[in-house]
Amino acid sequence: MMINLIADVLVASLLVATIITCFILTRRIERLKADEAGMRQTVGALITATDNAERAIAGLKHTLGDCDRTLEERLRTAERYAADLAAQVEAGQAVMERIGQIVSAASLVGAKSGPDAAPAAEPVPAPVSRLESAAQSAAAIRARAARRLKEQAA
Repeated sequence: MMINLIADVLVASLLVATIITCFILTRRIERLKADEAGMRQTVGALITATDNAERAIAGLKHTLGDCDRTLEERLRTAERYAADLAAQVEAGQAVMERIGQIVSAASLVGAKSGPDAAPAAEPVPAPVSRLESAAQSAAAIRARAARRLKEQAA
């Protein structure tokens, strides 16, 4: 009988241990299920964020392509303007050289005409810039034209 009692106590203690273990495992399973729901929400949010990011990247690629095309057009236009401007500067330099040659030739003709000729124009100081040179050349041409008109009138 004693052995039956010891066996019953042993079975009862094992049952209590089993019940406690089942209770602990049940709580762990509930936490895992709660964590699973949280993970599902997190995964869903990540999928949504990934989709949004992919759409944003596609939009950025499209915008980058537009910017690239616009920049390319503007660079081509700027190159054309630069070439036109360079051609105009060269033409302006050629005109300035011709004006300088005309002024030099006129100065030589005025100097060779001797003391009987009309008084020469005022001496022209050395030009500081192309613009001043052009202005001085224009003033010299105007002065010679005025002298010629006076000579023709006389």
